[in-house]
Amino acid sequence: MKLVLAVVQDKDSNRLTDALGDENFKITKLSTTGGFLKEGNTTLMIGCEDKYVDEALDIIRDNCSQREQMVAPISPMGGNADSYIPRPINVEVGGATVFVVPVDSFFQF
Repeated sequence: MKLVLAVVQDKDSNRLTDALGDENFKITKLSTTGGFLKEGNTTLMIGCEDKYVDEALDIIRDNCSQREQMVAPISPMGGNADSYIPRPINVEVGGATVFVVPVDSFFQF
């Protein structure tokens, strides 16, 4: 058995959970926050048998698109000047960060 942890952008989470649900994957959804852009993310915990991992990864890949987003300057006023961006820049957002980890034991009470 494996635990698939998928960190996706909030904009992709509903489409992804619907697609996973359509294929009978059981999902636990957690609200999380990203680091660089400090925007909302969703972390999905998907437990599945080893033979279904590739199917889950295909669904994640098909429903989490990468795209460019314009990031406006962040004022250092009252904050940390280390993260100051002096002018708008394009950054790549979206997609998914996925971890697949082995599960030694699974209990459902």
